[in-house]
Amino acid sequence: MLIQITLGTALLLASIAVAAVSALGLERAYDRLSPWLLTEPHQPKLVALLCAVSLWVLFILTVSVWIWALAFHGIGAFASLEESLYFALVSFTTLGFGDVILPQEWRLLSGMIAANGFLNFGLMTALMVEALRHVRLGQHERRRARRP
Repeated sequence: MLIQITLGTALLLASIAVAAVSALGLERAYDRLSPWLLTEPHQPKLVALLCAVSLWVLFILTVSVWIWALAFHGIGAFASLEESLYFALVSFTTLGFGDVILPQEWRLLSGMIAANGFLNFGLMTALMVEALRHVRLGQHERRRARRP
């Protein structure tokens, strides 16, 4: 049991570290793109921002799923990498079909990956909302500053 908790905690922390580093990366990207994002026309830039941030979030979530899948494969929980990846994806998204399950000795990891996925989806949603909010506020402030 202690090995499962230790491994699950390490994987949770690795996944959260990926999200944290990516949040810093998005902050830096925003700083560089801010002058362009805040100039007219605003609507196409918001669409571009939403698409770009969504793709970035999908990338981050994919990396997190792969972290877990490689761990499952590494401990021999499943016969193939494909099965490890399938289980990681289904569990991380908290979908949990139940058609593929972890062996008895690793079953605590099922709950830990689901909790990690739930947490990461929440963090990534907050990141997307914050990015859009930040740009919209900047656009409104710039628009107000130009009006006499």
